[in-house]
Amino acid sequence: MKKLLIILSLIGIQYTYSQDSISVGKQIEKISPEKNPLDMGDLKIKLNSQGDQWIKFSISSQIWLRSTENNPGTNVNGISQDQTHDAGIRRMRLIVQSQLTPFYSVFLQMGINNQSFISGGGSGTGNNGAGKKPSFFFHDAYNELAIIPRNDFQTGKPNKNNLYMGVGLHSWNGVSRLSNASTTKMLAGDLPIFNFPTIEIADQFARQLGVFAHGEFDRLNYRFSINKPFATNIKPNVGGPAVDNNQSGKLSYSGYAFYQFFNKETTITSFLPGNNLAMKKVLNIGTGFYTNKDATQTQPSENVFESHPANIFGADIYSEIPLGDKNKEMGLVFYSVFYNYNYGPNYLRMSGLMNPGTPNPLFTGQKALEGAGNNRVLMGTGNIWFSQVGFVLPKFSKILKIQPFFNYALKDMKALNQNGSYYDIGANFYLYSQNAKIVAQYSSRPLYDINSKNIFDRKGEFLLSLQIVL
Repeated sequence: MKKLLIILSLIGIQYTYSQDSISVGKQIEKISPEKNPLDMGDLKIKLNSQGDQWIKFSISSQIWLRSTENNPGTNVNGISQDQTHDAGIRRMRLIVQSQLTPFYSVFLQMGINNQSFISGGGSGTGNNGAGKKPSFFFHDAYNELAIIPRNDFQTGKPNKNNLYMGVGLHSWNGVSRLSNASTTKMLAGDLPIFNFPTIEIADQFARQLGVFAHGEFDRLNYRFSINKPFATNIKPNVGGPAVDNNQSGKLSYSGYAFYQFFNKETTITSFLPGNNLAMKKVLNIGTGFYTNKDATQTQPSENVFESHPANIFGADIYSEIPLGDKNKEMGLVFYSVFYNYNYGPNYLRMSGLMNPGTPNPLFTGQKALEGAGNNRVLMGTGNIWFSQVGFVLPKFSKILKIQPFFNYALKDMKALNQNGSYYDIGANFYLYSQNAKIVAQYSSRPLYDINSKNIFDRKGEFLLSLQIVL
């Protein structure tokens, strides 16, 4: 880590910037982007004259400003509060990639997430108070070997098929495109989160430890992995729903593959974009899965425990279509996915991003099943259909580009008596392609009565997100 900090310091002190290149000691250059001529690319240090040994850096930051309608019976910092205004760091990341030989590479991603005035850090007050000093941790840390490279080692010519294998803490996930989503090329203000079926339960921020393989067979892009899920040991209540308990220690298996009808995508990293501003014609259809035996547990009767597998299936379609005059840079971005989740009887999970609230013990009104703050029904045993669409408006400025979008999720959970509709509506304002953008979004969520399991109210949230990627 000290060596990395030294390298970054030298870059900061010595670099001279131009539109096309940067130089620091050994040659550092801007990588020419494949899809969008406005994308800035990454900082890259060549380690040899041939250019097949290098180290590359990328930095990203997403800052949120919000106004949130809290669920009934919410305390914020011990005080009853119906609406909360806050600011926070949704994501702050540093990525380091290194190609040590033409066939061996290392990928590291570090950073923090979800820091607000009251969440993401310590507890209490003082130096280590609520929201302060969030943990800076590794999101990804894996080594990868090229079995069949994209380009032939000897001739440099592209191979029609390729295969890579790796091991470590990784995000080469199964289930869907959205389960492998890039967080710097999202269509909306954020991901729906239910796209990660074990998020922060049996994984570490959507990553598990294990081995993976990915590559292409002509137009079929694929990824598969075998992993050791992170340990869970929640004890179920007698006659209650399934809870996360994988104490038997079974391995998980996952995979995702998609067929590319038009332009092909390059998957050097695991992250698939959800939005390329429709610069090229894309149509992909995919399907995937995640399975883990004995992932959850119920207690049908006193001291009688029963284990259940987690079986998740997904099928999706992703399309980007340029429209009209090419010089206008108009286009449509569309994505739709169906998830079938089975975690065991009546499994249900709640979650709220950077949730500011805690339950008010003195509240006597109608209580929400979701709990306090901005909690919502995230996912559970049942089905979810999610779709999103965005339209890049005709070019009218050399500086600004606008893309309105709409998200919709329909959740059919076995533990609930009514289906729930969730939606987000907003617009992206691009100042330098996706390297610098502002997102304005309004979100609406239903609330379920704690007793009847039917919807009794809705709450909303306004979001202004500022994103920079280098």
